[in-house]
Amino acid sequence: MTDSLRTFADARAWARTGTELVLAAVADLDEAGFAADSGLPGWTRKHLVAHVAANADALGNLVRWAATGEETPMYASAEERASGIARGPSLTADELRAWLAASAHRLAEGFDALTDDQWQHEVVTAQGRTVPATELPWMRAREVCVHAIDLGTGTAFADLPDGFLTALADEIRDRRGLSGLPDGPLPEVVAWLTGRPHSLADAPGLGPWL
Repeated sequence: MTDSLRTFADARAWARTGTELVLAAVADLDEAGFAADSGLPGWTRKHLVAHVAANADALGNLVRWAATGEETPMYASAEERASGIARGPSLTADELRAWLAASAHRLAEGFDALTDDQWQHEVVTAQGRTVPATELPWMRAREVCVHAIDLGTGTAFADLPDGFLTALADEIRDRRGLSGLPDGPLPEVVAWLTGRPHSLADAPGLGPWL
């Protein structure tokens, strides 16, 4: 599958799937579980959950931009993005779960409320890319699906939809400028592409992605 075959409906469905996986991953974590290391260096699960929750709020800003035409950046500044992540360790497990669920619900409601015309309005991502609002569900799908694995509670790349894995592999291969991919199961190839642990033999090391 190439990016041209990744449909808007696919992205909406994958964003819902990833959100369900993230919410399920933290449903039974106690304070010690939240304070444990995530799969991302230097981040506990509290940092990671705060990042995913803040990402939903930030994407919600772009939804409002698409809906109203009023320029609303994802983050007011790089410091604002960092402060959202840093807020995580100061919150209790229940507070983090509530923020994660509420922010995801608000974003889903925002998606549902956009009209066909509003979905075509252009917005600017935190990386400075100008994209139609139809790209927002894909952006959210990447965040929740990959970070559900980074939480380290048992979710693996093999648990993600094949179509999502193929679309993600295509995108990262192109952005990394790779001419080919190593042989192996698709979930392991995607784990390698994202800089996560994998079982591929002799695959060169890649830096982290997302």
